[in-house]
Amino acid sequence: MRTNSRAWARTSLTVLAIVGVIAMIVACGGAAPTAAPPTSAPAATSAPAATSAPAATTASGGSGNPVELTFFYPVAVPGPITQIIDGYIKQFEEQNPNIKVKPVLSGGYGDTMTKIQTTIKGGGTPPDVAVLLSTDLYSLTDADAIQPLDEYVKAAGGDSYTSDFQDAFLANSNSQGHIWSLPFQRSTPVLYYNKDLYKAAGLDPEKPPTTYQELVDYAKKLTKPDGSQWGIEISSDGIPYWLFQSFVIGNGGNVVTPGVANKVNFNGPDVVSALEDQAALALTEKVEPPGILAWANMPTDFVNGKTAMIYHSSGSLANILKQAKFPVGVSFPVGEKGYGAPTGGGNLYMLKNIPADHQDAAWKFIQFMTSPEIQADWSKNTGYIASRKSAYDTQLMKDYIAQTPQAAIGRDFLKYAKAELSTHNNAQVQKILGDAVQSVLTGKADAKTALDNAQKQADELLAQFPN
Repeated sequence: MRTNSRAWARTSLTVLAIVGVIAMIVACGGAAPTAAPPTSAPAATSAPAATSAPAATTASGGSGNPVELTFFYPVAVPGPITQIIDGYIKQFEEQNPNIKVKPVLSGGYGDTMTKIQTTIKGGGTPPDVAVLLSTDLYSLTDADAIQPLDEYVKAAGGDSYTSDFQDAFLANSNSQGHIWSLPFQRSTPVLYYNKDLYKAAGLDPEKPPTTYQELVDYAKKLTKPDGSQWGIEISSDGIPYWLFQSFVIGNGGNVVTPGVANKVNFNGPDVVSALEDQAALALTEKVEPPGILAWANMPTDFVNGKTAMIYHSSGSLANILKQAKFPVGVSFPVGEKGYGAPTGGGNLYMLKNIPADHQDAAWKFIQFMTSPEIQADWSKNTGYIASRKSAYDTQLMKDYIAQTPQAAIGRDFLKYAKAELSTHNNAQVQKILGDAVQSVLTGKADAKTALDNAQKQADELLAQFPN
């Protein structure tokens, strides 16, 4: 493991880049709301049973006072997230009277990462637990900012414990032979579509597009010449690389190789054609508004009927269903070869150099927040995909999916999901690709030239790192 001084020297540029980049989703990004004072909320629908962890049940301060954990979490999708989190913490504290949790709404994902890095660099006290992007893993390990969870996972059952997590999500938790985090608020992009507008255009509302060409054909039928209704809108601000990855994966490729943190594939033929496809929606097919489209505006445009289809986070499901006055269809993004999307969203990390009793208490809290019952309730109230497979066996989730079948789509399509872009100097590398994507979507560059330049920049940036 690198020393802190060396690591922070290497990652200082990363800190600066993150300040200027809106890091999502996703899980899925979007602008974070202004922090508000915590409000009381009902307890979550189901209280998970306590799970075992080394010494966690006796965690307390040296004077016999309760251990007080600080918990940083971002908000990246609409909805009453703070009230839900407050409800979970109330449950946890009732089950664990020797542990108190101070929740801190820390802005967006990028804000949270920057605050933690700045605190550690300045010699301050980091939070005990934080929700950070799963793709922040290499930046965090390079900075020596987090600690592995190996011994706690082993005590909880090892492989039998981790095997209950969704494979596509847990893959983002491992590096250098260690498990560094557990999936919490995880997502993929999904396709939301207006079934009423499908019917009006002569389309079958139960048959969403399965390939890129079908997507274009549908969007043409759903677009009105006067601009009052668009066939599709796909966000291109904030984290444009994330939704672009859907086109690449749907083409049979990816921009990154899982587990390889010092190399990217930005200019392969499948990547170039994917960017040409995405750009064509606005520039040549004329089924999408031109220019940069804001992530935060997509759900509003959709529920107001301005667009018939959007790509957005599965974590936006609950809010979209609540606001829409029409039947909402949910499917998966597509490319030339079929379905495809990156995973997204945040994991729970334990920060390094916190006291031993805080470590035990933090693990207890991580277990609670990732328990099947909490994950079922979290998925129901937000739209995030439950990170535990057994969450879908709870009665709460069975009843919810029976009433809201759209909630099963994200889980069912995880078999088509691939790894999100994650490397050393991750924020800078993501920005390099995002800038290239935006330049092509706005007609300022052709896909091959933009992606060749992005590949060169990324190669130079990553050359200093071993895998």
